[in-house]
Amino acid sequence: MSRITGALQVLAQAVSAGFLLVGAPTSGADEPAADPHAHHHHMMEAPPPVTRSQANYTVPDVTLVRSDGAQVNFAHELDDGRPVLLNFIYTTCTTICPVLSQTFAEVQKRLGANAPKVRMVSVSIDPEEDTPARLTEYAKRFRAGAQWSFYTGTLQASQLVQRTFDVYRGDKMNHTPVTLFRAAPGQPWVRLDGFATPDMVLGEVHIQVAQK
Repeated sequence: MSRITGALQVLAQAVSAGFLLVGAPTSGADEPAADPHAHHHHMMEAPPPVTRSQANYTVPDVTLVRSDGAQVNFAHELDDGRPVLLNFIYTTCTTICPVLSQTFAEVQKRLGANAPKVRMVSVSIDPEEDTPARLTEYAKRFRAGAQWSFYTGTLQASQLVQRTFDVYRGDKMNHTPVTLFRAAPGQPWVRLDGFATPDMVLGEVHIQVAQK
């Protein structure tokens, strides 16, 4: 796993710098040996380009548990009037999730004083392992501000949210990178499939923040 971790660190640094490693060649000698128990979603030699689309998702009326331990209605959490950024992670993930979280951290940093104007949401796809305490530690790792909340809950509740946003892939090892953005309650969601860079995410967010 040390090689995967090293590759992740390089990619995370690239993401925080505002660009994505797309099509960067890698040496076959650097690839770890195949392991049937290893992460299935390891970095490919040429990650596919990010695709942007729009969809109408209705946030489910389901109870999740925030990292502070509060049981909350997820739909109500997202409907406070602010633009919403949403992704799906789990704390023991070593490839996709840290990159997604680093992107959110960079977006938060670049928003600066405007960060509280955007609601940032990360939902665990491994709720049986991701307790509120674990999510709290994970949030600290990425220096999440008050506007960035993390959620867990029952497996059923998590899967319902995943299915609603068409990110459920049957197994946490097979999940794919997706970033979702909604300008306001009732508006369609912008869906960025792939490793969206901070610049891409901010391109969606800045329009809304400027109007607040």
